[in-house]
Amino acid sequence: MVFRQRNSQRFEMDMSAAEVKRAAMAQPSSSSSSPAELNGSEILVRCLQAEGVKHLWGYPGGSVLYIYDALYKQDTIGHVLVRHEQAAVHAADGYARATGDVGVALVTSGPGVTNAVTGIATAYMDSIPMVIITGQVPTPAIGLDAFQECDTVGITRPVVKHNFLVKDVRDLALTMKKAFHIARTGRPGPVVVDIPKDVSLKTAPFDYPESVEMRSYNPVKKGHGGQIRKAVQLLLQARRPYIYTGGGVILGNASTELRQLVDLLGFPCTNTLMGLGAIPSGDPRFLGMLGMHGTFEANMTMQNCDVLLAVGARFDDRVIGNPKHFASVERKIIHVDIDPSSISKRVRVDIPIVGDVKEVLTELVAQIKEAQSRPDAAALNAWWSQVNEWRKRECLSYKHSDEVIKPQMVVEKLHALTRGRDVYITSDVGQHQMWAAQFYGFDEPRRWINSGGLGTMGVGLPYAMGIKLAKPDSDVFCITGEGSIQMCIQELSTCLQYKTPVKIVSLNNRYLGMVRQWQQLDYGGRYSHSYMDALPDFVKLAEAYGHVGMKIERPGDVEGALREAIRLKDRTVFLDVRTDPTENVWPMVQAGKGITEMLLGSEEL
Repeated sequence: MVFRQRNSQRFEMDMSAAEVKRAAMAQPSSSSSSPAELNGSEILVRCLQAEGVKHLWGYPGGSVLYIYDALYKQDTIGHVLVRHEQAAVHAADGYARATGDVGVALVTSGPGVTNAVTGIATAYMDSIPMVIITGQVPTPAIGLDAFQECDTVGITRPVVKHNFLVKDVRDLALTMKKAFHIARTGRPGPVVVDIPKDVSLKTAPFDYPESVEMRSYNPVKKGHGGQIRKAVQLLLQARRPYIYTGGGVILGNASTELRQLVDLLGFPCTNTLMGLGAIPSGDPRFLGMLGMHGTFEANMTMQNCDVLLAVGARFDDRVIGNPKHFASVERKIIHVDIDPSSISKRVRVDIPIVGDVKEVLTELVAQIKEAQSRPDAAALNAWWSQVNEWRKRECLSYKHSDEVIKPQMVVEKLHALTRGRDVYITSDVGQHQMWAAQFYGFDEPRRWINSGGLGTMGVGLPYAMGIKLAKPDSDVFCITGEGSIQMCIQELSTCLQYKTPVKIVSLNNRYLGMVRQWQQLDYGGRYSHSYMDALPDFVKLAEAYGHVGMKIERPGDVEGALREAIRLKDRTVFLDVRTDPTENVWPMVQAGKGITEMLLGSEEL
């Protein structure tokens, strides 16, 4: 009796032969079926086509094979076979960050989903619009511990904007419409659509709605007029104003409006790590990045301003440091954000404005132009004098060397060689990320692609791969470290197969650099498991994958190697740059300190 029951369960788990046969007979080719009848997989593909999806990153498995069969039968959506599901989501994420479109990834059930979770969480923390399609075991098998089953909805719930489990093929088209709508509107984010295997085979009439209304989801776009008027008054009365912007300005395509505002007011401006490029790096009113590894002038201005306009930024721990220290100085704060839950989350805000940052900035600019008064010129000049005094600290200066390669020099040299070109820079997470942010001057939005909120090592190469597919004529550089690059290095194979020639600049200091830096500063120089003791020969490894590898050990060879990498347009190039292992990222705000309690160099230790 027990034996029979278990066999029965196993039979149900992977769909019965009779069920497969019935579904196959219901295909559109059958004379008994309506021409509009499609199976779930075909409906899914039609939905993606209707949303204008051109590229899809994924990895096949048992639960999604009907979907892959449907992809095989069409030619408008290009599928990229990655070597690990994490990379599929990262590549789609990089594509979304660079283009502003919704990135789409496809993974199978069980380990396919769990491998994808890091990529989903990365996108969630940085508010990236994505739709991740996951396979699931057949609906009768859900909850029976079937092969490659996991609770996708439960596992992903904390790291998605929303998720769906489609139990009826008739609901699939509407669900996909909702998924794309939720992903790209309001505060963007990843949406997971979990499709059981039997749903992908069963048939239903296909009808993709032109629009969708959801009673429970109506994000505010237009900011409150009264609040905007209050903000204008406060800004025009300010004596020590400051404009602080984050990734929301990039995601909201509001860089033009921000620049108009800065031009109009002449106020100093700073960007978070995720907001770089919103203001040109060479603009005299731009004080550089602020926060844990921000400039001295950006942090001092933040702490000492009397009116702060925050746009699309979160006041997170890496930006303002200790909130008690930040609150010790009296200031008025205007906070503009599409997400009301981000406002007054860590610091008290005086004028909250919930709305699309592009629309709110447009209205701000219009009202300031109409206003009779202007900021106090004398007070503003005095404020700029103080800011320029802070600038004189030249906090990003470093000791140059003819003996050992300084990582800052490599980034500076790359910037000098690519300035004015059509270039995208990706990074992984660690010291190299901060050096890239500090020393590569970004003049346009969506050119700096990195993991800010989650801080995910391994994203750099898949990001670059996704961007190169979207922007084949652009130069795409991945600035990474020898630790980060090994987390998704298998994607070098994908780069070869799909002809996405990216340039990898690995700042190889033989350490997990940022971990080593913290261990040096906070843990008495006890370098516990931060030394990379058995590194591969990256040149040979790159060549084994079919690419060009170069090892650079002398400062004088850096420029020539970078020029050669740029010249080789149709080849992926891996630059193994052996940098100074003792170099640290300065300035630095240690954990628990305020943003003005900065270490500016090793001499302050």
